[in-house]
Amino acid sequence: MSNKTYRFHDGQKGAALTIRVTPRSSKNEIAEVLSDGTIKVRLVSPTASDTANQMLLTLLSEVLGVAESKIEIVAGTNGYDKLVSVLDLDANAVHKRILEHLA
Repeated sequence: MSNKTYRFHDGQKGAALTIRVTPRSSKNEIAEVLSDGTIKVRLVSPTASDTANQMLLTLLSEVLGVAESKIEIVAGTNGYDKLVSVLDLDANAVHKRILEHLA
């Protein structure tokens, strides 16, 4: 496992994540965490759409081990750069789970 530390942020009731989506991938996956803490995600969806947003929520739910109802796209629903809130999970827990997933 990597010793890198990324800058995820704690929100009032959970963690706030910046996500950059790349569409038209062969599978839904977290590709990497960029140096500024942005999580690069690849999705099979051809465009930024409601379908892509649902794929993102499902993927994050599986990786982070939280219910989809605890994850919300709070900004960027129609774009490739998104701000996502994860309730009841702090930035340290998100950091650990994403690194474990990437390992």
